[in-house]
Amino acid sequence: MRKWLIGSGLAALVVAAGYWTLRPAGGPTSEAAFRTAPVDRGQITAAVRATGTLTPMTTVLVGSQLSGQIVEILADYNSQVKAGQVVARLNSDQIKTRRDAAQADVMQARADLLVKRAQLDRARSTRLKANSTVKDLEAQRDRIAAQLADARRTFERQNELFSRNTGSQQALDTARTQVEVQVATLASGEAQVASAKAELNGLDADILLAEGQVKSGEALIAQRDAKLKDILIDLERTDIRSPVDGVVVQRQVDLGQTVAASLSTPTLFQIAQDLRTIDIYANVDEADVGRLKAGQPTTFTVNAYPSRTFEGRVEMVRLGAQTIQNVVTYTGVIRVDNADMALLPGMTANLQVVTEDRRDVLRVANAALRFRPAGMAAATPAAAPRAASGEGTAQAGRGGTQGAAFRERIETELQPTPEQKQAIAAIMQERRAGTREAMAGLTEEERGAAFRKARSEMVAKVAAALDPERKAKFAAMMQQGRAAPQQGTPGRVYVLGEDGQPKAVPVMLGPTDGAYTELVSGELKEGQVVIIGGGPRATTAPAAAGGPPVRGPRLF
Repeated sequence: MRKWLIGSGLAALVVAAGYWTLRPAGGPTSEAAFRTAPVDRGQITAAVRATGTLTPMTTVLVGSQLSGQIVEILADYNSQVKAGQVVARLNSDQIKTRRDAAQADVMQARADLLVKRAQLDRARSTRLKANSTVKDLEAQRDRIAAQLADARRTFERQNELFSRNTGSQQALDTARTQVEVQVATLASGEAQVASAKAELNGLDADILLAEGQVKSGEALIAQRDAKLKDILIDLERTDIRSPVDGVVVQRQVDLGQTVAASLSTPTLFQIAQDLRTIDIYANVDEADVGRLKAGQPTTFTVNAYPSRTFEGRVEMVRLGAQTIQNVVTYTGVIRVDNADMALLPGMTANLQVVTEDRRDVLRVANAALRFRPAGMAAATPAAAPRAASGEGTAQAGRGGTQGAAFRERIETELQPTPEQKQAIAAIMQERRAGTREAMAGLTEEERGAAFRKARSEMVAKVAAALDPERKAKFAAMMQQGRAAPQQGTPGRVYVLGEDGQPKAVPVMLGPTDGAYTELVSGELKEGQVVIIGGGPRATTAPAAAGGPPVRGPRLF
């Protein structure tokens, strides 16, 4: 019985091995040559993903404008402070001594000013007295002048009487003597008046000098007052105050520490003005910065709350770029409502900024956009914009992706010969190199004109490289693109043709969410099956047109 069982097992193994070796290599019909997926309808939510740091809207650095020792700290981490509240104090003994000395200097200057003003008042009084003396002397001079006039009249009468022999010689001599006495007296009075006026002028000079001394004393008081105010300001600065209402997020000073403000202001505290509204500074790649606009909704998560999703909005994208290891990024500012104070400064946020949100649109799997039959280069899910139209051809030289899409369309629709393919590839390469050189230093309008000129030259060169039949098809393709320009991004998917082989279908694409892409236009319909990859039998060539591929017998 045991030998019979062993023999039966060996026989079964021989039969199985023979079947495995000689079975048809085509496999069962369930082994499809390609993997497919239908075109369906659904939602497309395109988003830009980035990381950023939570930062208060306004962070105030509180420092010290004076050098000195910290003798008192009145605020600590997380302390709520008000504008003007004292958060720390410096040692002020030396400044107080300077203040007392400055106050004494001011008092002395004011006392000196009182003396100078008294001297000015005395000079003015003396001048007033001298002016009265001048007036008295002038009055006496006028009286003497009147007496002189009377003496002269008396002398003239006596002289006339004496000439008529009616007057005496004695009376005439007396009248003459009186005239001479009055003349001398008048001269003396004139001299006294002149002397009094000279003294009055000297008193005027003394008054001007006293007034100047008073003004000098006033200026000295103002100078010493300014010095005192400067010292009082320094004394006030020994009290470190918060300039805003907020919360202390950093304390960088300890009790007894000496701060030095000789070269720069040392930072003692960092105060966040209001954490109920907080910003996120996100690093956005230059490839995505063009998709960000102010007001776009944003969702993000933080490691502290992994199961919670926060919301915000794009506030701005700063124009200043940062280049680190040849990677260019821009700073996007996202404004977030933090009413419950759950978000703290310094947290890392994983952001998702929604740039497009399309609902109930025709969409295709991105795998179908990446698929290319054997022998063709794989493409990106979205080719360059407008490459299938006349405008896209005009700007094919702006990047390798646009040129590749245009070249792929020519090879697919025109089926050029190998020599023509090589010539077209050389034209594309020359176009890209020439565009980079020609664009340097041009304005936007000049760039547009240069692109249009380069388009005409490239189209003419491509047409010249084709034979008459393909040239006519190329002209029709270009005319169709100019006559019916389409919006979106050109792409290409493959469907199974009647012969069971992949057939290219050009489409115009919209936004993508990473898994699906919107179909803006094209010949695809909802439910139509497209190729998303090769199946188990896709690696071998087909045996003949119209029949399934057949594999040879397996030898093991």
